[in-house]
Amino acid sequence: MGVHLVGGGTGASAFAPFAADVVARAAMRGSAPAEVAVVTVREAASDAHATELAALLASASSTEVAVRVVAVDETDVVDPQVFASADGIVVGGGLTPAYHRALAGAFGVLRAAVADGTPYLGFSAGAMIAADRAIIGGWRIGGVAVVPEETAEDLDEITVVEGIGLVDVAIDVHVAQWGTLGRLVAATEAGLIDGGIGIDESTVLVADADGLRIAGEGSVWRVQPGPDGAGVLVFSDRAGA
Repeated sequence: MGVHLVGGGTGASAFAPFAADVVARAAMRGSAPAEVAVVTVREAASDAHATELAALLASASSTEVAVRVVAVDETDVVDPQVFASADGIVVGGGLTPAYHRALAGAFGVLRAAVADGTPYLGFSAGAMIAADRAIIGGWRIGGVAVVPEETAEDLDEITVVEGIGLVDVAIDVHVAQWGTLGRLVAATEAGLIDGGIGIDESTVLVADADGLRIAGEGSVWRVQPGPDGAGVLVFSDRAGA
């Protein structure tokens, strides 16, 4: 069982490792069918994103999975009890600061659930807030643009806050599609984070007891400070590489 971080997109292959973990978790607990809590923060009162995530999970699973959608408005919070009986947890995408606000009161419950063996899948925003120190948006540092303003998540300066704490490195998403690698690079060079990982759409980085692995269609990008603090180093990896 592990933490699955998906960079967005519609590729079902990025959901396949999580679906396998959910089925295995349900078998261990004697659950039938496996139950997954899918949490989304609504935009414009729409549940379309929750429906899309449920469909991706169903298409990636080899057996029946019961999806319980927990959709809240941007001003609401998520009741931590919704995770109590889940064999898997999915936190969706949208406005990252809104997800952070909605789930902040459940961070401890999420950490405990994952520590107990419940697999977690963070999709886009859900991946970003999974970190110990989470980037939740922004497009400038000291007033200087470092990524397109369209990626800002309604924030001006790049903002790093306490996240759920499921992984110990900052996460950014939609990297190849939105050009957000520059945010990780600039934030690392400015000392806002100690490096980070960027994930392309339809791509998943899985962290579990066996280490790290990549699945899906794109790349995972690693950013770290250069030797002796000089500059920044960037590496990329793909599934099967």
